[in-house]
Amino acid sequence: MLLVVDVGNTNTVLGIYRGKRLAHHWRLTSGNRTSDELGLALLNLLSAAGLTREDISGAVVSSVVPPMDLPLKEAIGLYLDKEALFVSSSLDLGMEIRYKAPHEVGADRLVNAVAGVEVYGAPLVIVDFGTAITLDVVSPDKAYLGGTISPGMALSMEALFGKTSKLPKVALEAPESVIGKTTMESIQAGIMYGTAGMIDSLVRRIWNETGQRTKVVATGGQAQSVAPYSETIDAVDPWLTLEGLRLIHERNRGKTAE
Repeated sequence: MLLVVDVGNTNTVLGIYRGKRLAHHWRLTSGNRTSDELGLALLNLLSAAGLTREDISGAVVSSVVPPMDLPLKEAIGLYLDKEALFVSSSLDLGMEIRYKAPHEVGADRLVNAVAGVEVYGAPLVIVDFGTAITLDVVSPDKAYLGGTISPGMALSMEALFGKTSKLPKVALEAPESVIGKTTMESIQAGIMYGTAGMIDSLVRRIWNETGQRTKVVATGGQAQSVAPYSETIDAVDPWLTLEGLRLIHERNRGKTAE
């Protein structure tokens, strides 16, 4: 079985693949932890799933938090006796990267592009709702072109509340009307409908620049919450990143990368 780990700035998502099937998955809060803390956490998760370290045949990691890379690598090595494959632009992704500086592309964005093409074909736009909201564009010939990076919903809310002492914190859910009748509804309308509108505007600009309408797939923590209010998102795939990790591991089995 394969351990897949997607380390984000806010959350770390882990999964266990049994062949091509995602058998188990967990979402943890990202944060500074020692290799021992991470190793014990991994063993506890495996135990909760009825698995042991001997059941794990390999590990692959996508990380956008460099301080976590070494502790996680050591944890997987010491506690699972496996050398983790870390995703980077130098790996065989089965995809040309037409970014001006390929090494600057976040590993999660590359992983999403690989999975998106495999599952949905090309051309394609992938929207990932994380700490930042990213849109990534794949060309008709399956090359990674680049995309956009915007503040995520939670980040926007934190900035709003941090600068406005009288505004209440609210749940990330859409009110019935875009015209909020209370302060809470007004904030929710601005965040939810505003995010959907931003995504639709960016997608349409991408379509105009590329000269073609593409399929749009959303993934990440708030994808299912925002997608119903978007006019351009066609599908929601919550485990797209984990699937991309599995595919990249298949292509690069036996290799390691920093």
